[in-house]
Amino acid sequence: MNRFSRMNTFPALSQTILTASDEHRKLSRWAAAQGAVLLKNEDNILPLKRGKTVSLFGRACLDYQKGGQGSGEVWSYHISTLFEAFTEKMREGKVNMLTYPAHFYGHKVIYEKVTDEPEIPEFMVNDVVNLDGVAIIMFGRTSTEGRDRTAEKGDFYLTDAEKALVDAVCAKTDNVIVVLNVGGMIDTSWIIDNPRIKGALLAWQGGLEGCGAIADLLCGDETPSGKLCDTFAREFKDYPSAEHFHDSDDYLKYYEDIYVGYRYFETVPGAAEKVCFPFGFGLSYTTFSFDNISAKQDGDNITVKVKVTNTGNFAGREVAQVYYSAPQGVLGKPRYELAAFQKTKKLLPGESEALTLTYPISQMASFDDLGKIAESAYVLEKGDYKVFIGNSVRNLTDTDYIYSLAENKITEQLAAHCRPHELERRMLADGSFENMPSFPTVRPHASRPEYTYKPTDKPFMLMDVYEGKQSLDDFICQMTDDELIFITGGHEGKSVADTSGMGGIDRLGIPLSNTSDGPAGVRFRTGLGMCATSWPCATLVACSWDLEVARAVALGGAREMDENNLNIWLTPAINIHRNPLCGRNFEYLSEDPLLAGKIAAEEVRSMQSLGIACSVKHFACNNKETNRNKSDSIISERALREIYLKAFEIVVKEADPWTIMTSYNKLNGIYTSANYELITDILRGEWGYKGMITTDWVTLAVPEEEIIAGNDIKMPNRDNAVLSAALEEGRITRGDIAVCAKRILEMILKCI
Repeated sequence: MNRFSRMNTFPALSQTILTASDEHRKLSRWAAAQGAVLLKNEDNILPLKRGKTVSLFGRACLDYQKGGQGSGEVWSYHISTLFEAFTEKMREGKVNMLTYPAHFYGHKVIYEKVTDEPEIPEFMVNDVVNLDGVAIIMFGRTSTEGRDRTAEKGDFYLTDAEKALVDAVCAKTDNVIVVLNVGGMIDTSWIIDNPRIKGALLAWQGGLEGCGAIADLLCGDETPSGKLCDTFAREFKDYPSAEHFHDSDDYLKYYEDIYVGYRYFETVPGAAEKVCFPFGFGLSYTTFSFDNISAKQDGDNITVKVKVTNTGNFAGREVAQVYYSAPQGVLGKPRYELAAFQKTKKLLPGESEALTLTYPISQMASFDDLGKIAESAYVLEKGDYKVFIGNSVRNLTDTDYIYSLAENKITEQLAAHCRPHELERRMLADGSFENMPSFPTVRPHASRPEYTYKPTDKPFMLMDVYEGKQSLDDFICQMTDDELIFITGGHEGKSVADTSGMGGIDRLGIPLSNTSDGPAGVRFRTGLGMCATSWPCATLVACSWDLEVARAVALGGAREMDENNLNIWLTPAINIHRNPLCGRNFEYLSEDPLLAGKIAAEEVRSMQSLGIACSVKHFACNNKETNRNKSDSIISERALREIYLKAFEIVVKEADPWTIMTSYNKLNGIYTSANYELITDILRGEWGYKGMITTDWVTLAVPEEEIIAGNDIKMPNRDNAVLSAALEEGRITRGDIAVCAKRILEMILKCI
């Protein structure tokens, strides 16, 4: 089935244009509501009582940040503001709204171009008090690809003007609700510490209808069900990676090792008290009970069952989260690790749902990179493995099931790959550090079949391969050296997208497959006047803990790709939220690799079900944007495998993505796009990946080294003369190039 006949198999695609449609706007609004996290709700200030008077404060109420900038930017026709959203609720008779703040902020933001919080007239707050109303304060933050955030006022911390606004409002009333329109973690200690702030909603960057979703949640049209995908600490310095995040622009050393996010805060002595809001936390307007809890071994898996009941007065959804606690042994472990999760359907008051959550026993194994038990092996150490269930890492019930081992058990024996060359130490479970050895940098090169050139008077076309009339191997043998080199580099796209294409050789009937940036929506070329649906940022999607939300967003974007003859969507981005200041965290999913991997795998399956290739990125350890083209991520092999590669491994094994994108940075001294051990040994060898691998746009690695490593295509283009010279001088073979070309052609065939 080709892409044109496929369009007619999906409901409504042949009749209705979905790109930037009202249908997708509504879907984006729904998704934004599912991932917003209710952080605080004292005295049940939320949902707002019908007819309650509200007043909106903060320039973000007018200048809403729908998403981040860079590859995550999406052009949309109209971005709703919070003033517009509450005007809609006022027309519906759900609230009353004081209108003067809209005029006040409109003048300040639009005409005076004020970029910080303006000082508000005292009467604006007095009006709220006199009418027994509620003050809603919204603060916004944005971030961008290519630049990291700062631990300064106006970014991670509130500005003096923002603090002054909070103080001015809280001095007059304790009916205060705070809304955070952010793409990444910020300071939230002021919310915890201020008793006059009764409600707080972490709304993230919710796409073009994020403000509509906020109004839906605050007014009770939607019940909050989001859970934190990250741990929110009291101060930036409390994060274990904070001290050395800015040591150098040339490298980033992962001294905290596997103790990232809740693995650190719930394990290392003294760290727990530094948490404002724990991983997995999120309030609801209703309450839930977990009953009939059981857990058992079921073959090679652990199965946990629970009955979740809505015990409150509002319809709502709950997330059941299963964690395990492994014995410390000689390797050392986090106190808790997420094992499985599942979100209930919407439960009416009194309604229950029975959930069954399953995970493999081997998932509890730890990687022994130093040979303390068995070098380069995943090991289940002897002892007791306890299983817990709850709705956050801080609210768990013991299932009373223990998986016990009398002896150590190797679950997978591997080989050592990507070991660090200069990581002096790494953190242990008690917060101390152990010394690390140095390992040599390795650059292997495997032999490949040569695909000897067999010229033909009349070449057959790629469509002949598609129709089964010719083999792909024979097709490649008729390609000249120059054609093989040409196809392993990107070319200017012939589409509405602003990124390049792959393929495009008319002599052989090879079509050009067009790419488009992501992951918050399809990004069209500027100047065309074309717009697409802006979906919620990736972190919000992860906070939904909901595969249904991931599926809806992925399918929505894939339909818009399909309608505009675009083939490869450069999404999802699944790097770990190691540090709050990474400028690209809004594009990434979580601090936890299991949550990130499961959400991303559902997105990949959904996109590819419509024939749209997705490019899972950035493989790997792109956890800092400063000098990202040269910076070296220096990390132990254990942390690499258990934390930073794990989400990619889940996606590869569960969803079989058609493409993966390597990252800009080096990994333990070698550019990821030229790292044979990363690409060929781990990704292709250990995980069995068969798809195509692309570089990120404009990498600095040597082209021939990328080809040798198994990175198939260099984007967005390449100086073909460089690779031609390497071939002529014997530094690379025709077979090296042909193997990469074959995987590119296999991907193009899937997109036809």
